[in-house]
Amino acid sequence: MVQKLISMLRRRAFRTDNSGTSAVEFALLSPIFILLLLGMVAYGIYFGAANSIQQIAADAARTAIAGLNQTERQTLVAAFLANNAGGYPFVDASKLTYQANDSVADGSQFVVLISYDARNLPIWNLFPGIALPGTTIKRQSTIRVGGI
Repeated sequence: MVQKLISMLRRRAFRTDNSGTSAVEFALLSPIFILLLLGMVAYGIYFGAANSIQQIAADAARTAIAGLNQTERQTLVAAFLANNAGGYPFVDASKLTYQANDSVADGSQFVVLISYDARNLPIWNLFPGIALPGTTIKRQSTIRVGGI
């Protein structure tokens, strides 16, 4: 009888003891939290690269406006990209390609199109089974030629 009472008290003490619950909760939730955190960092890097490519296109178009004709504007865009593209975050200048042309037959607008091969960003290795954005980031900027 005493043995039964001691056994009952031990079970009750075991059920009411919550000294290890924090460790169990941490073990269950930490992998999910770490995965979410890494996902936010990886997508943040991707969006940062996309924003940098848009800024490169806009800056190249603003630089090109100083040219008097399409050939001179294309030369200015090439010089801008060669000198400045490596200074943008998350962008490897060797993976950039560009097109710079007048967009309308009358030459009233000049378009700079930048393509970036983003396969070296960490987002592609993080989630191999999930649908992800394209590996090529394309952005363009259009600027009016010849004043107002």
